[in-house]
Amino acid sequence: MPRRRLGANGPEVSALGLGCMGMSDFYAGHTEAAALATLDAALDAGVTLFDTADMYGPHSNEQLLGRWLRGAPGRRAQVFIATKFGIVRSPDDPQARGVNGRPEYVRKAVEGSLARLGIDTIDLYYQHRVDPQVPVEETIGALAGLVAAGKVRYLGLCEVSAATLARAHAVHPVTAVQSEYSLWTRDPEDEVLAACARLGCGFVPYSPLGRGFLTGALRSPEDFAPDDYRRHSPRFQGENFAHNLRLVDEVRSLAAARGVTPAQLALAWVLAQGPHIVPIFGTTRPENLRANLAALAIELDETTRQTLEQVFPRAAAAGLRYPQAMMGLLNA
Repeated sequence: MPRRRLGANGPEVSALGLGCMGMSDFYAGHTEAAALATLDAALDAGVTLFDTADMYGPHSNEQLLGRWLRGAPGRRAQVFIATKFGIVRSPDDPQARGVNGRPEYVRKAVEGSLARLGIDTIDLYYQHRVDPQVPVEETIGALAGLVAAGKVRYLGLCEVSAATLARAHAVHPVTAVQSEYSLWTRDPEDEVLAACARLGCGFVPYSPLGRGFLTGALRSPEDFAPDDYRRHSPRFQGENFAHNLRLVDEVRSLAAARGVTPAQLALAWVLAQGPHIVPIFGTTRPENLRANLAALAIELDETTRQTLEQVFPRAAAAGLRYPQAMMGLLNA
């Protein structure tokens, strides 16, 4: 398993990490047995970075990962656990979201995550979304206190602007920034990737496979179960779906010509964007995990890179990547 360093002074982790969200929430068809088998397969393959959040479930994804960690002696020492706080879900409306970055909430949230995960220290603790009502310096100050107390090792931010990252980094080093990044979501290329490189922060792309769309397996909006999150995502609806499917079919053709899967090609593209980039992909099946990890062996030649840019240029995807109500929390 190749390894990459998260930030200039951060830890070394596996070059691809596993996003655990879909094992508990948002996508249909997950079972605990399959999730545990996938976690086992990831560790066996050398994956060390496992990513979760308190809002996945909510709470049940951290609990799942905690049960898995306790399932075998020494497992905790082999892995690097990242979790997040700050997105607050409503018990009355599954689609409603709030944010909370107040210092007192930070201190409460970390205790909940530590208890659910069954660990003494969180390796990487992200602010999931910046709270527009709380200066980021105040939130990071509270997080720095958690580092000093030994409850957290490294700090991260999600979906932040370059300016916000710089403000936070001036208070305490930010080891990693996590934002959506893939062939169909190129927003970080505006300023954030350069800011991470300049400040010595690692960059962790989530949804590097476009929430499954870039695998080429999704052919119709009717492929989604009634409770699947993607039924509410603008990119997976109506004309947007049809437009984006045509782009993915171009990627499928290019992947077939190279003898790889569309998912492998899409992951190889993200990995090739910089040595400080550590993508996390999600899956609930060991066979898909092993297939995705094969992307690490793919080297993109210049011709393939240029062809990908031609068939899937920046801003080519149709539709917002979140429902309108959530868009204001991106690049904050």
